Amino acid sequence: MAFTSTHPKRHYKDVAVSAAPGGYGVTLDGRVPRSPAARPLVLPTEPLARLIADEWAGQGERVVFAAMPATRLAHVALDAAPTARVALAEQLADYGAHDLLCYFAEAPAALVARQEARWAPLLAWAQDELALTFARSAGVTHVEQSPETLDGVRRLAAAESDFSLTALVAAAQLFGSAILALALQRGRLNGAEASELSQLDETFQAETWGEDAEAAERRGTLAGEARALEAWFRALSSPGAAASTP
Repeated sequence: MAFTSTHPKRHYKDVAVSAAPGGYGVTLDGRVPRSPAARPLVLPTEPLARLIADEWAGQGERVVFAAMPATRLAHVALDAAPTARVALAEQLADYGAHDLLCYFAEAPAALVARQEARWAPLLAWAQDELALTFARSAGVTHVEQSPETLDGVRRLAAAESDFSLTALVAAAQLFGSAILALALQRGRLNGAEASELSQLDETFQAETWGEDAEAAERRGTLAGEARALEAWFRALSSPGAAASTP
């Protein structure tokens, strides 16, 4: 990677995690770094703080924030989420309104069968576990989701902490699916599975017609981002959470 002036020099040696008001702080040479809006980098669980500390510790001569997905997500959760919760919940509902998993192919039969085997169980899970009943469509024809279902997505979003809600919306953006985001957050799927399900059509086409290097790189990038989100949700739900309310 070519470094530029936008990559600040690493000015610290030691990275640690310590208890702090409201949770666990990442410290650089004993000092807590701040977000772009000058909020201390304090996380609600110790595992999440350690996940972020590992990113800081893994930097070389310069700090490359593009290679620090958990840190960047924490900045959004700290700086933007507290005053944008309604908007974030609406974003998640919008992904539910156009959810990838609701649009089954009409042909070929092999693709339809694969979607039925892999996507339909997630639709059933959403109904059984989350009380969200999603309507299905065949082809590209838009299907309207019921107000009850979209209100249900908003309620689920509103019940989450700023850190969880921020990651839910990021996952929905990555997958094009609120269902996959919720399944990843709740442990129904891991990152690799969620990534695979979001790329089911592309995988089928690659198996049928082949795949160029650019498409393969995109798929690899998506899978890596999905694994990072899985690690975030796992760390956020691990023991050591500080008491908080949404």
